[in-house]
Amino acid sequence: MGTTQLESVPEPKYWQLRTVLSEALDSEFAVGQVLPNERDLAARFGVARATLRQALEQLELEGRLQRRRGVGTTVAPPRVGVAVGSARLGWPGAPGDAWQAEECDRAPAPAAVAEMLGVARDEPVHIVRRTRVTEGQPVAAELVHIPASSVPELTAIDAPAGPARARAVLRELRRTEFGGQDRSVELGSARADDARALDRLPGAPVLVVTTRYFGGGATAAVSLATYRADTCRLTFGADGVEIHHSPDRQAS
Repeated sequence: MGTTQLESVPEPKYWQLRTVLSEALDSEFAVGQVLPNERDLAARFGVARATLRQALEQLELEGRLQRRRGVGTTVAPPRVGVAVGSARLGWPGAPGDAWQAEECDRAPAPAAVAEMLGVARDEPVHIVRRTRVTEGQPVAAELVHIPASSVPELTAIDAPAGPARARAVLRELRRTEFGGQDRSVELGSARADDARALDRLPGAPVLVVTTRYFGGGATAAVSLATYRADTCRLTFGADGVEIHHSPDRQAS
């Protein structure tokens, strides 16, 4: 059988450099070590800085490198396994939930989320911000969007702001009979607020998990959870949501 057109296309130069750099990371650098600056690396490997940046971006996407605020580009530790479980845990904030509630605001949801919730684009919804931490390091940030119709008795709860308000909204949501959930995962880039929460630079690679929660015959809530792609490896199972790791697999 003859060679296909795709097989005859040579590898891009940045991809060849990515392979060389990956081997160098294994043999010359330790986890957490800061790489030399771009000028020195480009000179060492005899490539243009634009080619070097493409190779570094690819290695960051693969979880081999991290860009850290005020530090530079460092060698990443092995990814932490993050199990994204089935519907067993039910609503956000249910017992066993690993997320920490931080704040709750009322504002219109993004257009795509408003459509999933079945509300008008200008209709304010409750937006609960939560974070997830392992080994003392933030690994994910989440926004849970909850329409007023899902928490009809919320006005009777005296929780004006902050974590208390967020927990009150989630507690009221759990009064609705849980009807299941569905999830989708896609690769994205960290927005400014997520980057701050995850101690990363804006534009860093992230994994965005969108979860729709069903209750009362409708979509009762939508969660947008942003995981650090450089340290997280998402797995899907039936044992609920937990972060599992061994001593040598620590997020940094």
